[in-house]
Amino acid sequence: MTSQRRVVIALGGNAMTGPDGSATPAAQRAAIAVAAGHVADVVATGVEVVVTHGNGPQVGNLLVKNELAAHEVPPVPLDWNVAQTQATIGFTVVDELDAALAARGLAQRTAALVTRTLVDGTDPGFSEPTKPVGRFLPREQAQRFMDLGQTWEDRGEKGWRRVVASPEPRSVLDSPAVRALAGAGFVVVCAGGGGIPVVDDGKDGAALRGVEAVIDKDLTAALMAAELGADTLVIATDVDHVMVDFGTPQARPLGRVTTDELRAHAAAGQFARGSMGPKVEAALRFADVGGTRSVVTSLEHIADAVAGDDVGTSVTAR
Repeated sequence: MTSQRRVVIALGGNAMTGPDGSATPAAQRAAIAVAAGHVADVVATGVEVVVTHGNGPQVGNLLVKNELAAHEVPPVPLDWNVAQTQATIGFTVVDELDAALAARGLAQRTAALVTRTLVDGTDPGFSEPTKPVGRFLPREQAQRFMDLGQTWEDRGEKGWRRVVASPEPRSVLDSPAVRALAGAGFVVVCAGGGGIPVVDDGKDGAALRGVEAVIDKDLTAALMAAELGADTLVIATDVDHVMVDFGTPQARPLGRVTTDELRAHAAAGQFARGSMGPKVEAALRFADVGGTRSVVTSLEHIADAVAGDDVGTSVTAR
Protein backbone atom coordinates (compact mmCIF):
# COMPACT_ATOMS: atom_id res chain seq x y z
CA MET A 1 0.00 0.00 0.00
CA THR A 2 2.92 2.36 0.72
CA SER A 3 6.60 2.52 -0.15
CA GLN A 4 9.41 2.10 2.35
CA ARG A 5 9.94 5.85 2.41
CA ARG A 6 8.69 7.40 5.66
CA VAL A 7 7.90 11.07 6.28
CA VAL A 8 7.18 12.82 9.59
CA ILE A 9 5.03 15.96 9.29
CA ALA A 10 4.96 18.36 12.23
CA LEU A 11 1.83 20.51 12.03
CA GLY A 12 2.10 23.96 13.55
CA GLY A 13 -0.42 25.69 15.75
CA ASN A 14 -1.91 27.52 12.76
CA ALA A 15 -3.22 24.14 11.59
CA MET A 16 -5.22 23.71 14.80
CA THR A 17 -7.03 27.06 15.11
CA GLY A 18 -8.98 29.53 13.01
CA PRO A 19 -7.32 32.24 10.91
CA ASP A 20 -7.93 34.73 13.72
CA GLY A 21 -6.52 32.37 16.34
CA SER A 22 -9.97 31.21 17.45
CA ALA A 23 -9.91 27.90 19.34
CA THR A 24 -13.64 27.19 19.39
CA PRO A 25 -14.47 23.58 18.51
CA ALA A 26 -15.95 24.68 15.17
CA ALA A 27 -12.90 26.78 14.29
CA GLN A 28 -10.52 23.98 15.26
CA ARG A 29 -12.38 21.38 13.22
CA ALA A 30 -12.48 23.66 10.18
CA ALA A 31 -8.75 24.35 10.41
CA ILE A 32 -7.92 20.69 10.94
CA ALA A 33 -10.02 19.75 7.90
CA VAL A 34 -7.86 22.05 5.76
CA ALA A 35 -4.67 20.59 7.21
CA ALA A 36 -5.95 17.05 6.70
CA GLY A 37 -6.41 17.75 3.00
CA HIS A 38 -2.76 18.73 2.65
CA VAL A 39 -1.61 15.68 4.62
CA ALA A 40 -3.78 13.45 2.42
CA ASP A 41 -2.04 14.91 -0.63
CA VAL A 42 1.25 13.73 0.87
CA VAL A 43 -0.16 10.25 1.51
CA ALA A 44 -1.27 10.15 -2.12
CA THR A 45 2.38 10.30 -3.21
CA GLY A 46 2.86 6.79 -1.79
CA VAL A 47 4.95 7.47 1.30
CA GLU A 48 4.34 6.35 4.86
CA VAL A 49 3.19 9.36 6.87
CA VAL A 50 3.41 10.07 10.58
CA VAL A 51 1.83 13.30 11.84
CA THR A 52 2.63 15.29 14.96
CA HIS A 53 0.86 18.46 16.02
CA GLY A 54 0.87 21.42 18.37
CA ASN A 55 -1.52 21.97 21.26
CA GLY A 56 -0.53 25.34 22.72
CA PRO A 57 -3.91 27.12 22.56
CA GLN A 58 -5.76 24.03 23.76
CA VAL A 59 -3.48 23.51 26.76
CA GLY A 60 -3.65 27.20 27.51
CA ASN A 61 -7.44 27.10 27.56
CA LEU A 62 -7.42 24.09 29.89
CA LEU A 63 -5.04 25.87 32.24
CA VAL A 64 -7.36 28.88 32.39
CA LYS A 65 -10.29 26.56 33.13
CA ASN A 66 -8.22 24.97 35.91
CA GLU A 67 -7.67 28.32 37.54
CA LEU A 68 -11.27 29.48 37.20
CA ALA A 69 -12.71 26.21 38.51
CA ALA A 70 -10.12 25.56 41.24
CA HIS A 71 -12.68 26.34 43.95
CA GLU A 72 -14.93 23.56 42.63
CA VAL A 73 -12.65 20.80 41.30
CA PRO A 74 -8.94 20.02 41.83
CA PRO A 75 -6.73 21.48 39.06
CA VAL A 76 -4.87 18.90 36.98
CA PRO A 77 -1.15 19.18 36.12
CA LEU A 78 0.38 19.97 32.76
CA ASP A 79 1.09 16.35 31.86
CA TRP A 80 -2.63 15.58 32.24
CA ASN A 81 -3.47 18.60 30.12
CA VAL A 82 -1.13 17.41 27.39
CA ALA A 83 -2.70 13.94 27.49
CA GLN A 84 -6.22 15.35 27.28
CA THR A 85 -5.40 17.62 24.34
CA GLN A 86 -3.54 14.82 22.54
CA ALA A 87 -6.69 12.72 22.68
CA THR A 88 -9.07 15.52 21.68
CA ILE A 89 -6.97 16.82 18.82
CA GLY A 90 -5.98 13.30 17.79
CA PHE A 91 -9.51 12.03 17.29
CA THR A 92 -10.45 15.21 15.42
CA VAL A 93 -7.45 14.91 13.11
CA VAL A 94 -8.09 11.25 12.32
CA ASP A 95 -11.78 11.93 11.62
CA GLU A 96 -10.93 14.69 9.16
CA LEU A 97 -8.01 12.77 7.69
CA ASP A 98 -10.12 9.65 7.15
CA ALA A 99 -12.57 11.80 5.21
CA ALA A 100 -9.80 13.44 3.16
CA LEU A 101 -8.22 10.07 2.31
CA ALA A 102 -11.56 8.59 1.30
CA ALA A 103 -12.33 11.62 -0.88
CA ARG A 104 -9.09 10.94 -2.78
CA GLY A 105 -9.87 7.25 -3.19
CA LEU A 106 -7.01 6.21 -0.91
CA ALA A 107 -7.23 2.96 1.03
CA GLN A 108 -5.12 4.00 4.01
CA ARG A 109 -6.81 4.75 7.27
CA THR A 110 -5.63 6.48 10.41
CA ALA A 111 -4.77 5.87 14.05
CA ALA A 112 -4.22 8.33 16.90
CA LEU A 113 -1.81 7.36 19.67
CA VAL A 114 -1.52 9.05 23.06
CA THR A 115 2.25 9.34 23.30
CA ARG A 116 4.78 9.74 26.13
CA THR A 117 8.18 11.42 25.86
CA LEU A 118 10.97 10.73 28.34
CA VAL A 119 12.74 13.72 29.91
CA ASP A 120 15.44 14.08 32.56
CA GLY A 121 14.12 15.17 35.94
CA THR A 122 17.29 17.23 36.49
CA ASP A 123 16.95 19.12 33.21
CA PRO A 124 17.68 22.86 33.73
CA GLY A 125 14.47 23.65 31.90
CA PHE A 126 12.58 22.95 35.12
CA SER A 127 14.30 25.86 36.85
CA GLU A 128 14.20 28.21 33.84
CA PRO A 129 10.72 28.20 32.22
CA THR A 130 10.87 29.18 28.54
CA LYS A 131 8.05 27.40 26.70
CA PRO A 132 5.10 29.68 25.77
CA VAL A 133 1.64 28.17 26.23
CA GLY A 134 -1.87 29.42 25.82
CA ARG A 135 -3.26 32.73 24.69
CA PHE A 136 -1.78 36.20 24.67
CA LEU A 137 -3.38 38.38 27.33
CA PRO A 138 -3.20 42.05 28.28
CA ARG A 139 -0.88 42.83 31.20
CA GLU A 140 -3.68 43.35 33.68
CA GLN A 141 -5.27 39.97 32.92
CA ALA A 142 -1.93 38.15 33.03
CA GLN A 143 -1.15 39.69 36.41
CA ARG A 144 -3.82 37.72 38.24
CA PHE A 145 -2.19 34.48 37.08
CA MET A 146 1.28 35.74 37.97
CA ASP A 147 -0.10 36.44 41.44
CA LEU A 148 -0.85 32.69 41.62
CA GLY A 149 2.80 31.84 40.95
CA GLN A 150 2.80 31.42 37.19
CA THR A 151 5.55 32.86 35.00
CA TRP A 152 4.49 35.22 32.18
CA GLU A 153 6.55 37.16 29.64
CA ASP A 154 5.90 40.39 27.77
CA ARG A 155 5.73 39.42 24.07
CA GLY A 156 5.37 42.95 22.71
CA GLU A 157 2.37 44.05 20.66
CA LYS A 158 0.61 40.70 21.03
CA GLY A 159 0.56 40.97 24.82
CA TRP A 160 1.75 38.71 27.63
CA ARG A 161 2.05 34.92 27.48
CA ARG A 162 2.65 32.23 30.06
CA VAL A 163 5.94 30.29 29.93
CA VAL A 164 6.49 26.87 31.52
CA ALA A 165 9.26 24.30 31.88
CA SER A 166 10.48 22.88 28.58
CA PRO A 167 12.96 20.05 29.17
CA GLU A 168 14.86 18.32 26.37
CA PRO A 169 13.14 15.24 24.90
CA ARG A 170 15.32 12.16 25.41
CA SER A 171 13.22 9.43 23.82
CA VAL A 172 9.72 8.95 22.46
CA LEU A 173 8.71 5.96 24.54
CA ASP A 174 5.91 4.89 22.22
CA SER A 175 7.83 5.13 18.95
CA PRO A 176 7.87 1.31 18.58
CA ALA A 177 4.05 1.37 18.51
CA VAL A 178 4.13 4.22 15.99
CA ARG A 179 6.53 2.24 13.80
CA ALA A 180 4.30 -0.85 13.95
CA LEU A 181 1.19 1.11 12.98
CA ALA A 182 2.94 2.96 10.15
CA GLY A 183 4.39 -0.28 8.86
CA ALA A 184 0.89 -1.77 8.84
CA GLY A 185 -0.31 1.00 6.53
CA PHE A 186 -1.86 3.44 9.00
CA VAL A 187 -1.33 7.18 8.87
CA VAL A 188 -0.38 7.75 12.51
CA VAL A 189 -1.20 10.89 14.50
CA CYS A 190 0.98 11.00 17.62
CA ALA A 191 3.30 12.93 19.95
CA GLY A 192 0.94 15.88 20.11
CA GLY A 193 2.37 18.88 21.92
CA GLY A 194 5.77 17.20 22.08
CA GLY A 195 4.44 14.19 23.95
CA ILE A 196 3.35 13.73 27.56
CA PRO A 197 6.47 14.53 29.62
CA VAL A 198 7.51 11.67 31.88
CA VAL A 199 10.56 10.87 33.98
CA ASP A 200 11.83 7.45 35.02
CA ASP A 201 12.33 7.16 38.77
CA GLY A 202 13.51 3.59 38.42
CA LYS A 203 15.50 1.89 35.69
CA ASP A 204 14.61 1.11 32.09
CA GLY A 205 11.05 2.39 32.37
CA ALA A 206 10.28 0.64 35.64
CA ALA A 207 8.92 3.72 37.41
CA LEU A 208 7.55 6.27 34.96
CA ARG A 209 5.58 9.31 36.11
CA GLY A 210 4.32 12.45 34.46
CA VAL A 211 5.82 15.84 35.31
CA GLU A 212 4.79 19.50 35.06
CA ALA A 213 6.29 20.52 31.72
CA VAL A 214 5.58 21.04 28.03
CA ILE A 215 8.10 19.69 25.52
CA ASP A 216 8.75 21.55 22.29
CA LYS A 217 6.75 19.72 19.64
CA ASP A 218 9.26 20.28 16.83
CA LEU A 219 12.19 18.94 18.85
CA THR A 220 10.15 15.84 19.68
CA ALA A 221 9.18 15.48 16.01
CA ALA A 222 12.87 15.53 15.03
CA LEU A 223 13.73 12.96 17.70
CA MET A 224 10.87 10.67 16.71
CA ALA A 225 11.68 10.99 13.00
CA ALA A 226 15.18 9.76 13.81
CA GLU A 227 13.90 6.91 16.00
CA LEU A 228 11.49 5.84 13.24
CA GLY A 229 14.18 5.90 10.57
CA ALA A 230 12.28 8.49 8.54
CA ASP A 231 14.14 10.06 5.65
CA THR A 232 12.29 13.39 5.63
CA LEU A 233 11.03 15.72 8.35
CA VAL A 234 8.60 18.42 7.23
CA ILE A 235 7.87 21.21 9.70
CA ALA A 236 4.70 23.00 8.63
CA THR A 237 4.28 26.58 9.74
CA ASP A 238 2.55 29.76 8.59
CA VAL A 239 5.35 31.04 6.33
CA ASP A 240 6.86 29.64 3.15
CA HIS A 241 10.51 29.93 4.23
CA VAL A 242 12.81 30.54 7.14
CA MET A 243 13.88 34.18 6.90
CA VAL A 244 17.12 35.92 7.83
CA ASP A 245 17.20 39.59 8.80
CA PHE A 246 13.47 39.28 9.41
CA GLY A 247 11.69 42.60 9.86
CA THR A 248 14.39 44.62 8.10
CA PRO A 249 14.76 45.87 4.51
CA GLN A 250 17.45 43.21 4.06
CA ALA A 251 15.08 40.33 4.88
CA ARG A 252 15.50 37.34 2.59
CA PRO A 253 14.23 33.76 2.50
CA LEU A 254 16.50 30.76 2.85
CA GLY A 255 16.09 28.05 0.22
CA ARG A 256 18.44 25.08 0.17
CA VAL A 257 20.97 25.32 2.99
CA THR A 258 23.46 23.04 4.70
CA THR A 259 23.45 22.48 8.43
CA ASP A 260 26.66 24.51 8.72
CA GLU A 261 25.09 27.48 6.95
CA LEU A 262 21.90 27.35 8.97
CA ARG A 263 23.75 26.90 12.25
CA ALA A 264 25.85 29.98 11.49
CA HIS A 265 22.67 32.02 11.03
CA ALA A 266 21.30 30.65 14.31
CA ALA A 267 24.52 31.49 16.15
CA ALA A 268 24.20 35.05 14.86
CA GLY A 269 20.83 35.36 16.61
CA GLN A 270 18.70 35.30 13.47
CA PHE A 271 15.89 33.13 14.83
CA ALA A 272 13.63 34.06 17.73
CA ARG A 273 13.48 31.62 20.63
CA GLY A 274 9.70 31.67 20.81
CA SER A 275 8.93 31.28 17.11
CA MET A 276 11.34 30.10 14.40
CA GLY A 277 14.20 29.13 16.72
CA PRO A 278 12.87 25.70 17.77
CA LYS A 279 11.90 24.84 14.18
CA VAL A 280 15.41 25.63 12.96
CA GLU A 281 16.93 23.62 15.81
CA ALA A 282 14.67 20.64 15.02
CA ALA A 283 15.61 20.78 11.34
CA LEU A 284 19.30 20.84 12.27
CA ARG A 285 19.03 17.95 14.72
CA PHE A 286 17.29 15.66 12.27
CA ALA A 287 19.83 16.36 9.53
CA ASP A 288 22.69 15.94 12.00
CA VAL A 289 21.65 12.39 12.94
CA GLY A 290 21.40 11.16 9.37
CA GLY A 291 18.00 12.28 8.11
CA THR A 292 18.05 12.86 4.38
CA ARG A 293 16.63 16.35 4.74
CA SER A 294 14.43 18.61 6.82
CA VAL A 295 12.05 21.11 5.24
CA VAL A 296 10.44 24.12 6.91
CA THR A 297 7.59 25.53 4.86
CA SER A 298 3.95 26.54 4.88
CA LEU A 299 1.18 24.00 5.26
CA GLU A 300 0.07 24.60 1.68
CA HIS A 301 3.43 23.41 0.33
CA ILE A 302 4.07 20.25 2.35
CA ALA A 303 3.16 17.89 -0.50
CA ASP A 304 5.51 19.76 -2.83
CA ALA A 305 8.23 19.59 -0.17
CA VAL A 306 7.89 15.81 0.15
CA ALA A 307 7.94 15.44 -3.62
CA GLY A 308 11.31 17.19 -3.65
CA ASP A 309 10.20 20.38 -5.34
CA ASP A 310 12.17 23.53 -4.69
CA VAL A 311 9.90 24.94 -1.95
CA GLY A 312 10.52 26.12 1.57
CA THR A 313 13.80 25.98 3.45
CA SER A 314 15.40 22.60 2.80
CA VAL A 315 18.18 21.55 5.19
CA THR A 316 20.74 18.85 4.44
CA ALA A 317 23.97 17.79 6.14
CA ARG A 318 25.96 18.76 3.04
